Amino acid sequence: MTRAGWKTRFGFYMAAVGSAFGLGNLWRFPYVVGENGGGAFVLLYVFLALVMGLPLLIGELMLGKIKRRSVMMATSLLEPAAPRSPYRWVGRLSVLLSLVVLSYYAVISGWVLHFLVQFMIEGLSRFGFESQITLGALTSNGLLQMGLASVHLIVSIVIVLKGVQEGLEKWVGALMPAFAILMAVLVVKTLSLPSAGDAIRFLFYPDFSKLTLQSLLFAIGHVCFTLSVGFGTMVTFGSYLSDKEHVPTAAFRITILDTVLSLVAGLVIFPVALSASHQTLQDPGLLFESLPSFLLSLPGGPWFGAMFFLCLYLASLSASIGLLEVIVSNTMDWKKVPRTRATWTSGALVLGLAMIPSFSSHLAQASRGSRVLETLDFVLINLCLPLIAAALAYAVMHGLPKSERERGFVDQDLVESVSMYPYWVGAMKWVVPLTVGFALLLQVASWF
Repeated sequence: MTRAGWKTRFGFYMAAVGSAFGLGNLWRFPYVVGENGGGAFVLLYVFLALVMGLPLLIGELMLGKIKRRSVMMATSLLEPAAPRSPYRWVGRLSVLLSLVVLSYYAVISGWVLHFLVQFMIEGLSRFGFESQITLGALTSNGLLQMGLASVHLIVSIVIVLKGVQEGLEKWVGALMPAFAILMAVLVVKTLSLPSAGDAIRFLFYPDFSKLTLQSLLFAIGHVCFTLSVGFGTMVTFGSYLSDKEHVPTAAFRITILDTVLSLVAGLVIFPVALSASHQTLQDPGLLFESLPSFLLSLPGGPWFGAMFFLCLYLASLSASIGLLEVIVSNTMDWKKVPRTRATWTSGALVLGLAMIPSFSSHLAQASRGSRVLETLDFVLINLCLPLIAAALAYAVMHGLPKSERERGFVDQDLVESVSMYPYWVGAMKWVVPLTVGFALLLQVASWF
């Protein structure tokens, strides 16, 4: 069976950046930065994106391109060969992680869709709504959350059903320019707010005394999350690359674009957050509580709010499509089933798992008030994701023959690729595992 491929280089970059820059950059990045002190954490995040995230991204794209398979089959083909490859479990865990993350990601995307509709109704009818009441009614209604998550997943399923070129590449390629335009308008608007100066100072002035023992692990987790490494997404995307594409160059461009967009997201969120509540976001729910009320108070607030949440939704949809494509592509490779069957089966499984976060208000009461979504986010993104990403790095460095790794990295027409190859090898073999291990030790120390 012929492997699908990207039709254009632009389509690949849009799909990769769209998958990497999802709701996490606009929803997760601001509150993680707020929890960890601002500028010092941002500086740590940018540093880790280059010294850890970029090598991991190169490794995953390279694995997919060389093996021409999604992550489960690609890792099972590593030496020693399938079916006894010891690395096959790494691929399976990465797909399982994608499945679980998409299940709660769909619920949060449903929140975004709910507020988008509310603002559009407010703009048309001036019906009036209180954001805190709306969020409270939403999170206490499991059926409503399931319904919204279902709508979001159906949209994602319809796009993924169309395949790589007509679905993923075409739709995300259209969504990302629209998203960029919305982001540009929002940045101009938010930087005109009185709180913009304080927001810029908080984001870009490093105060290292505000870093905690857990900040390093949070930064690593977010680097992996925002670059989509550890999920198998980039292995899948790499399997669709043409032979002419130079993987390190593509990975470098994706990393730079994603990091810049993360910082721009901060410029969008923090001025609004400071104006709304006079404090930085330190709770994942505040984006849906204090911000909507403030947006409504602005001139033209309902339409500004609708544009704000439309921007959020386009980001969440692009990332959801990428995660769903990982599950579908691996199902097709593993079970040898057509895309239609694989897509509907994967979507149904994700929706079934989404019941857990959808009914989390009831579960939260049974777990001493802890928020299920926050717990899931911490365990999956800050603990599981860095470990799986490091395991994939180990699989690439020990399962791919040295000749294949070197051929996948080095382009004789690009002199810098020859000189950078030893640094990439060192980062994958030493920097990634040692940094993840040290971060985990600091996290354990913080618990005691």
